[in-house]
Amino acid sequence: MLVFSVFLVAMFSIAPIRAYLEQRTRLEQLSRRAIELERQNDVLQDRIADLHDPETLERLARACLGMVRPGEIAFVTIPRGRAPAPPACG
Repeated sequence: MLVFSVFLVAMFSIAPIRAYLEQRTRLEQLSRRAIELERQNDVLQDRIADLHDPETLERLARACLGMVRPGEIAFVTIPRGRAPAPPACG
């Protein structure tokens, strides 16, 4: 009778133990993902702060949009026999 009782307890405890281990694994995965997303968020926050800098905005406007200050003259060099390369933005 004792062996049968131990067998029943063991059988009924397998599913909860397996569920616990699966949940623990999933929690570890989600924790790693949260850390990665926080790191990416920090990088994006730094980029936002950089884009609020007037010097960065001017550099991007000049490089990406070809803008110049009033009174300046912009020159674009075109390589011989090739199409001009797109501006290096970023």
